Amino acid sequence: MTKIRGMRWWMVGLVTAGLIVNYLARNTLSVAAPTMMSELNITTQEYSYIVVAWQVCYALMQPIAGYVIDAIGTKIGFAVFALAWSVACACAAMATGWQSMALFRGMLGLTEAAGIPAGVKATTEWFPAKERSIAIGWFNIGSSIGALCAPPLVVWTILHGSWQMSFVIVGAIGIVWTGLWLAFYKHPRDQKLLSDKERDFILEGQEATHHSDKAPKARWHQIVRSRNFWAIAIPRFLSEPAWQTFNAWIPLYMATERHMNIKEIAMFAWLPFLAADIGCVLGGYLSPWFHKYWKVSLFTSRKLVVVVGAVCMIGPACIGLVASPYAAIALLCVGGFAHQTLSGALYSITSDVFGKNEVATATGLAGMSGYLGATIFTLVFGVLVTLVGYSPLFMLLAVFDLVAAAVVCLLIREKMAPGVPLAKPAFST
Repeated sequence: MTKIRGMRWWMVGLVTAGLIVNYLARNTLSVAAPTMMSELNITTQEYSYIVVAWQVCYALMQPIAGYVIDAIGTKIGFAVFALAWSVACACAAMATGWQSMALFRGMLGLTEAAGIPAGVKATTEWFPAKERSIAIGWFNIGSSIGALCAPPLVVWTILHGSWQMSFVIVGAIGIVWTGLWLAFYKHPRDQKLLSDKERDFILEGQEATHHSDKAPKARWHQIVRSRNFWAIAIPRFLSEPAWQTFNAWIPLYMATERHMNIKEIAMFAWLPFLAADIGCVLGGYLSPWFHKYWKVSLFTSRKLVVVVGAVCMIGPACIGLVASPYAAIALLCVGGFAHQTLSGALYSITSDVFGKNEVATATGLAGMSGYLGATIFTLVFGVLVTLVGYSPLFMLLAVFDLVAAAVVCLLIREKMAPGVPLAKPAFST
């Protein structure tokens, strides 16, 4: 049988496609919001309740989804959740008011929660430690591409049909991807198209806890009691509000604050997510670059990337200082780049400090923390945006990310895997 060269990159491409569908489903709402709110007589505060319904369900389900994926495996676990979120997305077309839309978006949150834990677990299975930040950067790009594709797709659907049809189309795309995932994804030990040389490269470059048959199974209480978990969960709590604000509020911000019409939103609302794509990829390559040229450990290089992302978040904090809507879009682009740079580094750190049978659970638990933070901020945002405007709230997001970076640098500790030599840092941190 002919072996496919670089099979691990084909696998991460499949994961990336799944994340694109995942984020396309969640971003359909924000782009359809101005039209949907008008037709269904939904207020800004009621819209925030719809967003919160998704966030609360997503947050509560993340650790459960991660645990399920650790228990039944990446392939079947991801497929079950993907099929479910596709159906839930399509059901939103039946909404008749904010309450029913909140119900359907809550269902979407429950099912979409598996996306990131499954992606992190898949890259942990398929990549050696030195390439993992790059792989995570590439799969994380799916979140930005999904958000990037939503404005033109949804606006086109609204102009040529209805806002309801956009939810149905996105749901159908998810069902197609689920079939592709079941057909093509396999663990490295089962993938017959993987060469022996590449399989050895993957396994020899992983920590012992990632490929040993005796790797410990996930235990929630042990994970939650660990210092490293809180060194990730707290930054997630502080940083996730930024990304959820960009996802849920940018089109509405452009319409209400910058007075853009629906065609202008279609032209410009995707740009911050294009910048986020760049942050995903560049952030992944920054870690090995710091490791090579700054002579720091691979683990320390991950923390430096978090710091870079947090500092860049100062950009959108200045949005209230610019009068031009195009300058505002540019600053939001800096914010998209900043968050995804920081986010990818946090996922890499998670995969470094937790073993293969607990990494999805740990990612889910940390994700729950992040979305609880996003939920609280969204509730505050929905009330305060009519009182103080958007600018002070964007400034607050930058402060949150800077504090998150400080927490990572001060609390996280490298996990020493027995039997696997780790790169020695030029200085201790």
